Amino acid sequence: MSKFTNWLLNSRLVKGPVYTLVGFATWPGLNLVNRTEITGMEHLKGLPRQNVLFVSNHQTYFADVITFIHIFCARQWRKKNRLGLPYYLLWPATRIKFVAAEETMKSNLLSRIFTLAGAVTVKRTWRAQGQDVHRERDEKDTGKIDEALSKNWVITFPQGTTKPFAPGRKGTAHIIKNNRPIVIPVVINGFWRAFDKKGLNFKKRGSTLSVQIKPPLTLDYDAPAETILNQVMDAIEQSKQFMLKGKHHLMNILDK
Repeated sequence: MSKFTNWLLNSRLVKGPVYTLVGFATWPGLNLVNRTEITGMEHLKGLPRQNVLFVSNHQTYFADVITFIHIFCARQWRKKNRLGLPYYLLWPATRIKFVAAEETMKSNLLSRIFTLAGAVTVKRTWRAQGQDVHRERDEKDTGKIDEALSKNWVITFPQGTTKPFAPGRKGTAHIIKNNRPIVIPVVINGFWRAFDKKGLNFKKRGSTLSVQIKPPLTLDYDAPAETILNQVMDAIEQSKQFMLKGKHHLMNILDK
């Protein structure tokens, strides 16, 4: 990919219309078909325009990220803990990237289009084409995330899967150690109930989608990667101590 092509794909000329189109298409599902409850938007105020890493649990392939984009765009228009009418999509915030599995983003035409919204595609080191694998972390993938952080806010899901309470991946801790970003934990819930796994079709209408944005983590960037990862997993409430406390865990049992 040439430098010009890379610049064009990351420019407002491309990302702006994609955010507007995707945003207007998905707003009814977040605010009319379902209800989105947001807390902690005040923690977005005053953040720099780059080297901010959002770490979150993961419940669907796309609905989670799309909701984050809505929230970030709404905050740019000074909204507080609500989306309201989507006029914020007329001039959306576009310096947003999200880490996604390369396999997922190449699965169909819609996902390829959504890649234009700011996907940083990486190869999973533990799973490919539905099979468990074991392969080394690709340094090119790490470099892509480093580059994205140097100019944007970046959203990542440390578990790399929508399965609740799956272990976190140390790659997230290495990204934090390498870039020393401001790390904002986010805890979401209700998406697994409202949407299918891809987050594009409704499962249960009238669901409450909760998004809790927490204050930036206080981190020792020189601590071992495992220590940093444990702190991140506690912050997004996916560590062992939260495993038997969450409503999501109970509802999964009742659904079986």
